[in-house]
Amino acid sequence: MSATTPHHVDVLIVGAGISGIGCAWHLQDKQPGRTYAILENRDAIGGTWDLFRYPGIRSDSDLHTFGYAFKPWTDEKAIADGPDIRAYIQETARENGIDKHIRFGHRVVRAAFDSSTALWTVEARHGDEDVVFTASWLFSGAGYYNYDEGYTPHFEGRERFQGQIVHPQFWPEDLDYAGKKVVVIGSGATAVTLIPSMTDEAEHVTMLQRSPSYIVTLPMKDPIANGLRKVLPDRLAYRLTRRKNVALQTGIYSFAQKHPNALRKLIRAATIKQLPKGYEVDTHFKPKYDPWDQRLCTVPNGDLFRAIRKGKASIVTDHIDTFTEKGILLKSGEELEADIIITATGLKLQLFGGIDVTVDGVPGDPSQAVAYRGLMLSGVPNFAYAVGYTNSSWTLKVDLVCEHLCRLMSHMDRHGYDIVVPEADPAMETRPLLDFAAGYVQRAIDTFPKQGSAAPWQQNMSYAKDIKALRESEVAHEALRFSRRGEAEGRQDEREVALAG
Repeated sequence: MSATTPHHVDVLIVGAGISGIGCAWHLQDKQPGRTYAILENRDAIGGTWDLFRYPGIRSDSDLHTFGYAFKPWTDEKAIADGPDIRAYIQETARENGIDKHIRFGHRVVRAAFDSSTALWTVEARHGDEDVVFTASWLFSGAGYYNYDEGYTPHFEGRERFQGQIVHPQFWPEDLDYAGKKVVVIGSGATAVTLIPSMTDEAEHVTMLQRSPSYIVTLPMKDPIANGLRKVLPDRLAYRLTRRKNVALQTGIYSFAQKHPNALRKLIRAATIKQLPKGYEVDTHFKPKYDPWDQRLCTVPNGDLFRAIRKGKASIVTDHIDTFTEKGILLKSGEELEADIIITATGLKLQLFGGIDVTVDGVPGDPSQAVAYRGLMLSGVPNFAYAVGYTNSSWTLKVDLVCEHLCRLMSHMDRHGYDIVVPEADPAMETRPLLDFAAGYVQRAIDTFPKQGSAAPWQQNMSYAKDIKALRESEVAHEALRFSRRGEAEGRQDEREVALAG
């Protein structure tokens, strides 16, 4: 079918996950006169938390920092599971009327910005129909996961295996693992979540890893948070707990950067206490990298260690030679028998949902852009995005990004500007957007924008730095070019007026 007549809104948000719903709330709160719509490819609110349905799925961040700043998390569990997080996001949308602005089943295909009209024209696919929207601003709340594909490396002999092979991203609702032998390939957050969740029904679950990850026990419930809620209003208790946990996260990360060997020893000592006597800790729990070179895996109340102690789960550290009819043959010669093999081998990254972008007819290449303050891209007008922290709770960044975006819109309104675009010095030294050693990041990092070596061209991974850069700083910066629709580019006098205001 041909495209329909364009629908116009002031701000078009891509994605109804935790970032998109957060952006909508900030727009309603700080820009109440602006119209907006949310385009969501799926048929439900929640994004990642609606997509992933494997057993035990949970956040590895506490919900007092992973939750929104404006909506207290009041459940007694600080480490929450996927359904509870999904319900929290849905409740946020419903309470604030955001759900009425969502267009479900709309896959955004391409977006084109026209400086003569100062508008984005966005094409989306809805069933068999092409739907067109125009908007003054485009916001990507789509994160950086590819929802259509997970990452699975090539396994020799895969076709010979006579059991089931499952990727956690596409978990079958009817998967029956009761009384069966299960091998989970991987050692990241997904694997350490799955294993203890399956041991009550499975005969045995084996985690097969090439190399270990850091695994740290956290309490499922935060006694201080729950204590504060008993004597203080929810909002005040939440705000105090949030500050406490942000400080704790920041302190641990800072300690890891300054004293990696000391933190290694502390984690190792805690691990030994939770495992059977004589367990091969250095074989299965001693990573080759320093703490926080990759994200720490957290296990609430030590559930993984408890499953190992009970003999319901085990860890094998080895390399795969080939799949066999009955399971997996390892390089060491050992064969792991399995009825079900779960490939918790990681995610595929895809920035901004894979949308094709053009600016004034010129195709955009995200890998050639530079991040401005972690919310805009050089050369792309009236566009903002949310990519959260890799070393802390994702949503801490989302709230700051959305606050700053609303302030930027207000500044443009006061000065009569229609367009803003960051301009980077082509000679500026750049480095990868995400300074993170995880395999799923490294496989795709060359397709991502870059970041510069100094502000404002940095994708900060520090909440304290972002408080200054996004909340306390002036929104007008010499790196931004402001203009009105149809005007000639690069007028220095307008830049000076913007900076003065």
